Amino acid sequence: MNGSMNRMGGTSKDALLMAVNQAGFAVTEANLYLDTHPSDQAAMAYFQEYNQLRCQALNDYAALYGPLTIETARGGRGKWEWINRPWPWEGEDC
Repeated sequence: MNGSMNRMGGTSKDALLMAVNQAGFAVTEANLYLDTHPSDQAAMAYFQEYNQLRCQALNDYAALYGPLTIETARGGRGKWEWINRPWPWEGEDC
């Protein structure tokens, strides 16, 4: 565990989720800006930095609490486990 936790908060579930949301917001905004300013090198560097932070935050969260996206779902112990997590409406830590 690393950068997303050190830069954006702690290791609690809420802190990791906040890191995912903050980095995701920055990536989306940079993406929209780059749509109209595709040659802006500073914006491209910003996008790449926060995209990396978002990916790391998603991986850190998934390692401790389970995947938030299909990209961070892993088939552990030789079987698909995505379905084994509580659903959001089941009330666990909602």
